[in-house]
Amino acid sequence: MLALTFGITAACAWAVHDLLVRRLSQGTAILPMLLTVLAVGSAVLALPVMAFGDWSQMTPAAAAAGALSGLAYAFGMGGLYKAFSIAPVRLVAPILGAYPMLSLGIAGFQGRDIGLQEWLAVAAIVGGIAVVALAGRAEDKVRSEDALQAILWAVIGSTGFGLAFWLGQEAARLGAQLPAILVTRLAALMVVAGVAALVMRGFYRAPRAMLNGNGRLLAMMGVLDALALGLVTASGGLDFPEYAAIAASLFGVLTILLAWRILGEVVWRWQWLGIGMVFAGIAALSVMG
Repeated sequence: MLALTFGITAACAWAVHDLLVRRLSQGTAILPMLLTVLAVGSAVLALPVMAFGDWSQMTPAAAAAGALSGLAYAFGMGGLYKAFSIAPVRLVAPILGAYPMLSLGIAGFQGRDIGLQEWLAVAAIVGGIAVVALAGRAEDKVRSEDALQAILWAVIGSTGFGLAFWLGQEAARLGAQLPAILVTRLAALMVVAGVAALVMRGFYRAPRAMLNGNGRLLAMMGVLDALALGLVTASGGLDFPEYAAIAASLFGVLTILLAWRILGEVVWRWQWLGIGMVFAGIAALSVMG
């Protein structure tokens, strides 16, 4: 199923993006980093979307859905960046990837007949995520207050992503795919830019040291994030678009695996069981699709 393929590809892109977030967010201001990533992604999308997007199909309803998607996505990204700056990937990533129940619940609310097998597959994904989070929590050295704060930010991020994906797909369905992707992106950029202007009391200026040392990595993060969000949003015009959002939740597990191999973060024995459950759930959805 194409929607599932879009979701898995998005998960791979977000996994690399999130690994870089974890690496760069230690001791770095969150808002400048997030704003740089969103700005780069918007710039990358602008030219092809303006050239090839069918703007004549962008109805006011589609534009409104895209703008609300961008607002939700800004909250999701803010929660993700803040959570990764506080706690290890193995604690934060599973919670961030726990939005599939929300995605499938919204699809059911909209009238699609959700079968028992689909709920069981999603339950395996969310259950696997929970196993990874709980198993890691028991062994983590993170202070309780820091862990609680990280979990809270991760929940905010997860909820933001779930709503953003649904609204973005609605924008693509009501209008056109490429314009919907850009509207969502620009709306998220405007929200973060507004918050940065208020918090930093002035126009955004990325810290020179951050750009000099990590400019290429931030640009890569912007491209990866734009690609992933674009794929999930574009799936709104496909059959079973919620599958793309559900499959994209695999990014949490992939980020843990990358952190294990690249950053040297420990993956505990029971967490491997949870990772296997997540992959089994994704495979089940693929078979049903």
